[in-house]
Amino acid sequence: MEEEPKSRKIIHVDMDAFYASVEQLDNPELRGKPVAVGGGSERGVVSAASYEARKFGVRSAMAGGLARRLCPELIFVKTRFDRYREISAQIRQIFYEYTDLVEPLSLDEAYLDVSDNKKGNPSASLIAKEIRAKIKEKTGLNASAGISVNKFIAKVASDVNKPNGQKTIGPEEVIPFLEALDIRKFYGVGKVTAEKMYQLGIFTGNELKTKTLEFLEEKFGKSGKHYYNVVRGIHNSPVKPDRIRKSLGAERTFSENISSEIFMLERLENIAEEIERRLKKSNVAGKTVTLKIKYSDFTLKTRSKTLSYYIRSKDVILETAKELLYQEKMKNSVRLLGITLANLNTEDKKEQLSDKKEIVVQLKFEF
Repeated sequence: MEEEPKSRKIIHVDMDAFYASVEQLDNPELRGKPVAVGGGSERGVVSAASYEARKFGVRSAMAGGLARRLCPELIFVKTRFDRYREISAQIRQIFYEYTDLVEPLSLDEAYLDVSDNKKGNPSASLIAKEIRAKIKEKTGLNASAGISVNKFIAKVASDVNKPNGQKTIGPEEVIPFLEALDIRKFYGVGKVTAEKMYQLGIFTGNELKTKTLEFLEEKFGKSGKHYYNVVRGIHNSPVKPDRIRKSLGAERTFSENISSEIFMLERLENIAEEIERRLKKSNVAGKTVTLKIKYSDFTLKTRSKTLSYYIRSKDVILETAKELLYQEKMKNSVRLLGITLANLNTEDKKEQLSDKKEIVVQLKFEF
């Protein structure tokens, strides 16, 4: 028997077109124009797109060449992660004015548990409105928010009134909201899964809800139980302020395909240097090195090796990556190389965190 969903007041704050909005904020000439961050080179990939660019179908993770064809007037700007991190830190400080239960998902979004908040405000909706106003005042940027009883629904809700809006799904509204929701809007249902659900006659939450747990597990494996639960409003994962990093990596897409192993080793050395810098900054080390290779025909291969000791030295990372590179002869020219270090020593902290008792505050006031 599945336990009843625990009642919390969760806010999901999501900055609107964050990277692109920062660029438009810092450069007034870009305001009101279609902007893509990253993707300017022939082989580049778009990191973010302004809302003006999105009207033409430009999206993040899209090849720069395709983005340019969709929107000939598109303006490409280089990424400036130091600037994005700077503003993200300012936004996070605003979150901490209300609660210490802040779970960042990335530079531009986070979950907040305001069930028992520092302001003593019983309305999560009013808190979200205040936070969005403070973000606008301090940074000049717009944020959207979703408010509900758990992280899953708050995440879905934050996308309803974008940009620069918010949506509250109160406890009594959860089931009707989920039943009417397009299956593509369910967080965690990607394009491939959505197509599979369509073939099974599942187009909305209501149709998903008619399927048994056994049916969903048969069709979707371990994810089946997740789909079975969330459509019933069951998602008990708490906001985790001490999220444990599980891996750290870097990759490079090349302007031209490379077939020479000498050139590949040069690129891998640069990537290993970047990983070493980030590992030292985060004060972590890892045991498992994974080499990622994307060939010119877009075939993706990964090879991994787990060492018996923790590493963070560029030289050891590079030597392990070399060993993985030579495991198999290259079948084609290469367009991307990446290295990831996993099995980090941060995993040792999990036991400490699991000992902490979870505090759940029941909803007693206006949502």
